[in-house]
Amino acid sequence: MLIRLLLAVPILFMPNMLHLSFETGIPGLNIANLLFIVVVGVLLMAGRKYRPLEARGPITNALLLLFAALLIGLVIAQATMPMNFMDDFTYIKNLVFYPLLYFVYRRCGQDLKGTRQLIIFVMIVAAVAGLEAIREGLDYGFGRYSETRRASGPFGVDYSSANRAGVFYAMFLPMFVAMALFFRKQKLWRTAAIAGCAIMAVAIMATYSRQSYLIALVAVALLLIRRNVVLAAVIGVLMVPAISLLPESVTQRVAETEQEDSVGAEQLDVSTASRFEIWTGAMEMWSEHPAGVGLNRFKRHIGNYVPRYAGYDAHSMYVLMLAECGPLGLAALFYLLWRLLAMGVGFVRAVPGNDAEAKALSLGFILVVVSTALGNVYGSPFFEGAVMANFWALCGLMEHYVALKKRQASGLVAAAQPAAPPAAHIGQRFPLAARIAPGRYGESDSRQ
Repeated sequence: MLIRLLLAVPILFMPNMLHLSFETGIPGLNIANLLFIVVVGVLLMAGRKYRPLEARGPITNALLLLFAALLIGLVIAQATMPMNFMDDFTYIKNLVFYPLLYFVYRRCGQDLKGTRQLIIFVMIVAAVAGLEAIREGLDYGFGRYSETRRASGPFGVDYSSANRAGVFYAMFLPMFVAMALFFRKQKLWRTAAIAGCAIMAVAIMATYSRQSYLIALVAVALLLIRRNVVLAAVIGVLMVPAISLLPESVTQRVAETEQEDSVGAEQLDVSTASRFEIWTGAMEMWSEHPAGVGLNRFKRHIGNYVPRYAGYDAHSMYVLMLAECGPLGLAALFYLLWRLLAMGVGFVRAVPGNDAEAKALSLGFILVVVSTALGNVYGSPFFEGAVMANFWALCGLMEHYVALKKRQASGLVAAAQPAAPPAAHIGQRFPLAARIAPGRYGESDSRQ
């Protein structure tokens, strides 16, 4: 129980770093690093029980490949544009740190009940973060859209973090939707899941993140189709008139993707157009540096190609990886996402078909991965701890949970099948069989 509580602390802390952060007094060691060290130390000292159930994780090799690509990017950066090495080292440390939570939680050592509780706690933390965004949205008002009145929940102090918040809520929405759709007999949990869906949906609206609107719609649509095609079609038809019930500020935000200029010609809004300009500059950057410009160098190079956006982020994880770490970095990122998706599909196939809980969580996890991949098309939160830490923890917990389910299922199968009688007993019961085939049923049988 004590270790379970210890494992719950990082899950609570990571998305709420801005609220709970304090200085450790040790240079280069923040509270997140300290928590990680403490949890790992306790698990290592706790004995064999806390070894992972699977010898090698489904995404271990993919993560190691990504880490190698980042390390090569660091070498390129130091070779082509040397700067303060400790700054670059701290940068790559932060990139690598949060995915390591996967390795921690896959060896959590909890039983099925404890693992389920930690997974639910991940979702509770996400819902509480969503409530914070809703409170901000209510404070701002859902009247007309304003760029500076966007909710960011616990992920920032102003509207500049709203997109990251939206991606976080869109990532965890599928887990709630899957539980609401596939929990047939667990009415209490189904009701709680429906409440979670409502919280995540309103929180996403409060961020005014258009990419998060799209991610949420795609995830929900895929789960509805998986549950029942007819149901999905009916809900799709009903949603068309329901759009008019959305706050005006939400529909106004979506409509801003395309605007009309002074002569009535349609053009993209400033936010969308700026991304396309930055991405065009990033492609020119990569064409001149095929191996990448090096880790943490995009902002220092982009001004050479798009001067008006000097010092800007790439606003796409895929563009950023290609520009900084070259094709190897981009391939490593895609391979990791593929392995994550394959891991989720493996979960669905591994759990028994009549286990509604395991099926729902596994299907929800697949859509969490899809949402994560989509959330990095229009932004680059993949290595940001506040957004991604609990995703990596969920990966490890789901692997452990499904491994326990597989063991439980195999144990039930073994218990259901009566053990075959020993050969010696057959020989004793049927002496004639022992005389016909001496030796097959043991020496004692052949003497009958």
